[in-house]
Amino acid sequence: MEVRSENVQVRCDKLQAPGIPRTRLQVWFIRVCSSILLWTCLVQLVAVGELWHPKFFPNITNKVPWIPLVPRHVDAVVQSPPPLVPPRNYTSNGFLKVSCNGGLNQMRAAICDMVTVARLLNLTLVVPELDKTSFWADPSNFEDIFNVRHFIDSLRDEVRIVRRLPKKYSRKYGYSPMEMPPVSWSNEKYYLQQILPLFSKHKVLHFNRTDARLANNGIPFDLQKLRCRVNFQGLKFTPKIETLGYELVRILQEKGPFVALHLRYEMDMLAFSGCTHGCSMEEAEELKRLRYAYPWWREKEIVSEERRSQGLCPLTPEEAALVLQALGIDKDTHIYIAAGEIYGGEKRLAALRAAFPRIVRKEMLLDPAELQLFQNHSSQMAALDFMVSTASDIFIPTYDGNMAKVVEGHRRYLGFKKSILLDRKILVGLLDMHHNGTLSFNEFTVAVRLAHEKRMGQPTRRRVIADKPKEEDYFYANPQECFCEGTNCADLPGYGNLSGIQGAKVSDLLS
Repeated sequence: MEVRSENVQVRCDKLQAPGIPRTRLQVWFIRVCSSILLWTCLVQLVAVGELWHPKFFPNITNKVPWIPLVPRHVDAVVQSPPPLVPPRNYTSNGFLKVSCNGGLNQMRAAICDMVTVARLLNLTLVVPELDKTSFWADPSNFEDIFNVRHFIDSLRDEVRIVRRLPKKYSRKYGYSPMEMPPVSWSNEKYYLQQILPLFSKHKVLHFNRTDARLANNGIPFDLQKLRCRVNFQGLKFTPKIETLGYELVRILQEKGPFVALHLRYEMDMLAFSGCTHGCSMEEAEELKRLRYAYPWWREKEIVSEERRSQGLCPLTPEEAALVLQALGIDKDTHIYIAAGEIYGGEKRLAALRAAFPRIVRKEMLLDPAELQLFQNHSSQMAALDFMVSTASDIFIPTYDGNMAKVVEGHRRYLGFKKSILLDRKILVGLLDMHHNGTLSFNEFTVAVRLAHEKRMGQPTRRRVIADKPKEEDYFYANPQECFCEGTNCADLPGYGNLSGIQGAKVSDLLS
């Protein structure tokens, strides 16, 4: 043993003798550099393994934890992300660039439509641009609201989606794409016959408006199914939004059953609809000035009471309080106000709060620090309201705008959850009769309940009105193709065999 020890010592001395002795600093520097190099290689291997998927590096990538975002009241199960579906192999006819317009839910529906158009025409879709110039002036990009990686990966077996145009097609390099708005409510023939030929001359087409550019009905079944898939599976909110949204839902559910009231009594709604019922003269004039300040809004002179009598105005907070009472909502029920800033502030909510003391808003339930990142980002705030409205026990919109319709469709998809869809034209007449004393509150209650017994979000066919797409039922409010058995909806009844994704019982809706 001693001889071996001496031999080792001699060898070490011989190795060190020819060179200059290393200082302790040099030794540590070499060790740090080696460690950085090894970790860099490991990270790159993991990234490549995830890109090409786990079967190439099963012992590394399968051990990277991936925890799905779920509500805190649901037991989370640690699992690997689902394997990527194989990409669809097709020759792209060109690039489709789209600029969405409107609020969050109008843009959401438009994104679903544009994915469907890209699939129909065998195009490569560029991740959509979101509206930054409307009344809300939200600077959010697509990736600030939606999980862009999931969006691209989950739809890769249908359409190729890229984050940006290749450099040679960018304006920086002098390329100018053809820009146009597609015709509203168009079917697949329009896109195949009018739009597709344009790609023989232009490699990039830019749709600068996307609201309601695909028809509600008369679309091939597989394309309708794709619209559903994008809406319900392809568009996920970012982890930041999902985490806070689930926190809101958890807080509310711990308090008991709750109602989400989409109280669309906001400044932009009142200004652009011309609805000033219950407003002072000064408020009505302020709303009119706002309407004139936006040149893109066509209607300027609007008679408020005419629109209200036609059922085209949102309910006021005072009217909403009476209707909720007539519908039998208990005064101790927690009511979440799913809306932005109510016009008139807390003063305008006084009657509603007097009738239902447990009114809450996200600003009351969350710490200000939690909402700080969402300030001045109306679409991100709307995403939180969307999550709460979808999860609520009852959803009641006071106006049938885009959020009301898209939430209604999601609640149907989730098992026909109760959504009370107010018939404002009938309600306005009943409210006025109650206010002038011709209808007692008991009579008012009976009439309100009778008018809405079949407006609870039950399974029903989508109403079709030929050549009047604005008046018929909106696809995203009742996407019946998502609930059909088989490959078509020919045997779809109004009630009965229509099955929700979660297998809800229709009989439970009115309980």
